[in-house]
Amino acid sequence: MVVPKEVKKILAKLQEVGFEAYIVGGCVRDFLLGNDPKDWDVTTNAKPEEIQKVFLSSFYENNFLTVTVRTGSKKENLAEIEITTYRLEAKYSDKRHPDEVRFAKDLREDLARRDFTVNSMAMDLKTKEFKDGRTKELKNERTKERKNAGTKELVDVIDLFSGKEDLKNRIIKTVGNAQERFSEDSLRMIRAVRLAATLGFKIEKETAEAIKKNSLWIEAVSKERIRDELVKIINTDDAAGGIDLLRELGLLKFIMPELQENYGVGQNKHHIYDCYTHALKALEFTAKKDFNMQVRFAALLHDVGKPRVKQGEGVNSTFYNHEIVGAKMAFEILNRLKFSKKDIEKITKLVRYHLFYYNVDEVSESSVRRLVKNVGPENMQELLQVRQADRIGSGVPKAEPYKLRHLKYVIDKVSQDPISAKMLKVDGKDVMDILKIQPGPKVGQIISILLGYVLDDPKNNTKDFLNKEIESLGKIDEKELEKLSEKSQEEKTKLETKKDEMTKQKYWVT
Repeated sequence: MVVPKEVKKILAKLQEVGFEAYIVGGCVRDFLLGNDPKDWDVTTNAKPEEIQKVFLSSFYENNFLTVTVRTGSKKENLAEIEITTYRLEAKYSDKRHPDEVRFAKDLREDLARRDFTVNSMAMDLKTKEFKDGRTKELKNERTKERKNAGTKELVDVIDLFSGKEDLKNRIIKTVGNAQERFSEDSLRMIRAVRLAATLGFKIEKETAEAIKKNSLWIEAVSKERIRDELVKIINTDDAAGGIDLLRELGLLKFIMPELQENYGVGQNKHHIYDCYTHALKALEFTAKKDFNMQVRFAALLHDVGKPRVKQGEGVNSTFYNHEIVGAKMAFEILNRLKFSKKDIEKITKLVRYHLFYYNVDEVSESSVRRLVKNVGPENMQELLQVRQADRIGSGVPKAEPYKLRHLKYVIDKVSQDPISAKMLKVDGKDVMDILKIQPGPKVGQIISILLGYVLDDPKNNTKDFLNKEIESLGKIDEKELEKLSEKSQEEKTKLETKKDEMTKQKYWVT
């Protein structure tokens, strides 16, 4: 790992004019783990107005002592870098926002107010002695690590709360008292889960107990902030583990109580898992396949309506219309969590139509056309991905058996533009107007011949060319015109057959 030149330049400029400056937070954590940080943040003892004097291309539009510097970098995550003055956050009356943000006297106070130990480390690129004003305690706790030996770049890691040890032990733990940290900002409880799912870490026992004890506090957090963290959890490689951790810590019942209802609800002979485990298994498959966020949510919620429609118990229990009820519930969940209208519409459709029936030679092309129309051609690939996840979640070994491949073939087939006279730049009325004739077989024969010309060479599909051909064909006798029309029909059939064979080969079906 190498610290980007844009970040180095910011540190250097602040230090050159006598200020302290450090890389701080999650980017230090990622750097030490050997991961490429998504964002780079800097902290300093310079006040916002002093930062702006150093960096003319910057702006300060918040109440959190953060100045954003434009670097001119072409890389998105380096185009703007946030520099925040050492700060303290006073009491959180609403458990969401600090009642007051004020300057901290040094780096220690700034790091102490952060959420988790793995996020509370700072890093400098120089090994110079500490300047006046830094505490002896801070100096003694500094550790040096050599990074990027090829360029002999040295970094100083300031680790006051055992963040490096927790990185090594793969633990998420709050800085100081967990109860206080979660009381300050209750979203941190979900953030702990998100970090655990993202990094593959465990949540430390006391931190986990504090979450369980205070999970109710999550209701004070805005739905938008919860949604953002939930989406990040869903998009991790361990999405299913993250969702289940929310349940274990008592958070899921306040975020998606409808999903919690599925826990322990048994299914029938077609499933080997209960409803909740089935949903997690389906989500796990979508994460393994790296499907998009909408598919992952649809997989998680596709059977959410089952507990509310369940009839009977054991292997013969039924869940009639669960996809319709589930779609309404999914809509309510996503709407409550402030998802975009586009996401709500797509995910709800995927839940509503995930239970489509298909057996080779049993379902007609017309019924597949109706399915495509209801779901939308642009959503068919995602619908099939949800269906695959549903199968795996049921304990079926293969996600894509022959009949699902065959369905893909039929969907592709009915979604293709048909080879028809509608492709032409002229129609029957043009033929009748040019030749001054009444409707009859001759009109259809000429259109059929013109279609053959265009299929041979698409460049022929112009008004000028086709109008001239209409005039020429109008002079041909009836028998010759019929022969040309039949030949054109034969060529059209051959082309359609070839096109269909290629589509079959695409999906390995016969």
